[in-house]
Amino acid sequence: MEWKINHFSELDTAELYEILKQRINVFVVEQDCPYPECDDKDFDSYHLYAAKGDKVVAYLRIILPGVSYEEASIGRVLVHREYRGNGLGRELMERAIEYIEEELQEDSIRLSAQEYLLDFYKSLGFKTVSDTYLEDGIPHVEMLYKSK
Repeated sequence: MEWKINHFSELDTAELYEILKQRINVFVVEQDCPYPECDDKDFDSYHLYAAKGDKVVAYLRIILPGVSYEEASIGRVLVHREYRGNGLGRELMERAIEYIEEELQEDSIRLSAQEYLLDFYKSLGFKTVSDTYLEDGIPHVEMLYKSK
């Protein structure tokens, strides 16, 4: 498995196609949630993913401060169905947090978490900062991470 992180401008067309394919497979098809997947935030994001051959098996995007929130943010977190349950999601998030702190020199990270994943994000140091709200028909909670 190979880990990669690239700014949008550094992705080649095959990488971008595979990333979008996996995001649509998980967030639109698997979760039965039709919504506009291409939201223009990708342009101001770093794309962190694990690839096995040409297949993206874990992915998230790191959005620069001022785009979604005042803080840097993490979104579109996914692990391919065949690779879930083996700690890949935790490794993905830990790599993202490390990149944001060390490379981007940011000490706060905000995300919109699906409610069923609250314990997972809390275990990584995120704290709930909002009430539950619906985003595309799915219960979410805003969470914030602050470096120690």
